[in-house]
Amino acid sequence: MNKFIITIFILANSFIAKSQIHQLSLIDVISIAKEKSPDALKAKHQFRSNYWQFRTYKRSMLPQLMLDGTLPSLNRAYTTYTSSSGAQEYVGQSYISYSGSMVVNQRVGLTGGNIFVSSGLQRLDNYYDTITTKSYLSTPINIGFSQPLFNYNPYKWDKKIEPLRYEKAKREYLSSVEQVSITALRYYFNLLSAEINVKVVDLNVANYDTLFQIAKGRYQLGKIAENELLQLELSLLKSKSRQERMHLDYKNVLYRFKSYLRINDSSKVVLIIPKNKNFSYIDYKEAMNLAKENNPKILEFEQRLLEAQANMNRSKTQNGFNANLYAVFGLTQNAETYVNAYENPNNQQQVTLGIQVPIIDWGMRKGQVKMAESNLDLITESIEQEKIDFNQSIFMQVSEYNMQNNQLLIAAKSDTVAQKSFDVTKNRYYLGKISVTDLNIAQTNMDNAKISYIRALQEYWQTYYTLRQSTLFDFRNNSPLNVDFESIYN
Repeated sequence: MNKFIITIFILANSFIAKSQIHQLSLIDVISIAKEKSPDALKAKHQFRSNYWQFRTYKRSMLPQLMLDGTLPSLNRAYTTYTSSSGAQEYVGQSYISYSGSMVVNQRVGLTGGNIFVSSGLQRLDNYYDTITTKSYLSTPINIGFSQPLFNYNPYKWDKKIEPLRYEKAKREYLSSVEQVSITALRYYFNLLSAEINVKVVDLNVANYDTLFQIAKGRYQLGKIAENELLQLELSLLKSKSRQERMHLDYKNVLYRFKSYLRINDSSKVVLIIPKNKNFSYIDYKEAMNLAKENNPKILEFEQRLLEAQANMNRSKTQNGFNANLYAVFGLTQNAETYVNAYENPNNQQQVTLGIQVPIIDWGMRKGQVKMAESNLDLITESIEQEKIDFNQSIFMQVSEYNMQNNQLLIAAKSDTVAQKSFDVTKNRYYLGKISVTDLNIAQTNMDNAKISYIRALQEYWQTYYTLRQSTLFDFRNNSPLNVDFESIYN
């Protein structure tokens, strides 16, 4: 008996959960999309990738500690040997070598060089026919550096480009979040339009059914012609056909809406229509300044120009006169025992200056420089044009947004007028003062007015969120858009 009651309780709760109704406003839909939608998750992963790329760059400029070792290296073979008489002979070798070293490397971003400090120990075991000998070679400390003198310095350019790229990635993430809002807005209004269409067509079917029943009575009394009765019947049949199609379209749109928001249950969704209030005028100059300050496109322009300049510098230095300076100063000692290998170490120095001077390259370096110059000029001109297009885009977005306020008020008024007009026309038809043609026209005007109002509402909110995306600024709360980036890193 208890199991039966528990089963009934579980089934009842399941039924209640399935029949639950989600009442969602536009803000609710956008909030859910920012948290659960595939686009939001994709934006987070993309930003994490950019974050770890920047962190890798920062870590590459810190000292690097490495352990290098060979444990062991076995060699047993014949090799050539020059005797005291100058003759070449073959001699057998049999030995095992071991080596280990600890190295600290530090890049020098300003010059493009590298400083290192190392300490190491080597051991060599020689195997002869009757005896085995051991020897050690220690390097207690080595301090050295390598420095290209006229070469391309990638660290210098990375220091300029990488922080810029990371800052752009942060703004691109904010822009992607706003794009999620725009996409969620589109799903919201698609479902809202489908929901309105279903309500309209259901009401139309009910109205035409009522009118058809009234017309049948009038026809039997001889007050209307058969043609008018047939027109009403045809309108009723058309409205029923449209009703089935609208209900099917609604189910399809609802499925895509739930899929994007990852709503897995079978609950009903009811959308709350946004109220047309708190509309504010946006000044173009303010929006333009915010866009120049916050939009990732501005940083992209700077990054592209820096990369072109770096490519120019690389082309000028890569195949010209180059020199590399390598120097090592340290201590070393060899002995037959481990302890003695560290007693009274000797100094060791090594300095190498290598140069590379092109004599004949058949104009290859000149051609590479010319291509880099041309590419730099092309990118500079392209960026200038894109800046002009960017400014025009902001101007159009602000103009469209400010215009949509009035358009929405007109659409709302038109919807109200069309609804009242249809009610008056329907009552006049009940009294037999107008024809069914006039009634159909009023019905069509009312339906179009409702659809136009929803479309105007969508265009208003879409222009608003598009402007938010371009400026990364919340004009309603008068604050810049921001997120907790720390919560995204992990």
